[in-house]
Amino acid sequence: MANSDFFEKVYAIVALIPEGKVTSYGAIAKAIGAARSSRTVGYAMNNCVKLDRDLPAHRVVNRNGVLTGKHHFPGQDTMKRLLEEEGLEIEDYQIKNFKSVFWEPSVNE
Repeated sequence: MANSDFFEKVYAIVALIPEGKVTSYGAIAKAIGAARSSRTVGYAMNNCVKLDRDLPAHRVVNRNGVLTGKHHFPGQDTMKRLLEEEGLEIEDYQIKNFKSVFWEPSVNE
């Protein structure tokens, strides 16, 4: 699968993440049938800041609920602020009650 096709599949899943919920790079990789490609999902997320799309990229975190992509957002604490505006509690750049706000995308969403 070419990177652009892979990235498009990632973005299609990201677009579905409900407000107030988060998912992980690994959950997205699993949903698109590439379970071992969570790092490539991360590359896709890095790339999405260059796109003119309204994707809720702030809702993608690592498997422990840590805001690992925070430095790819413009401004300081933008990712944290966006998640807090959706009602999530963040402490030391990690989502509190992570399991209760985790959204599991369906396989082949």
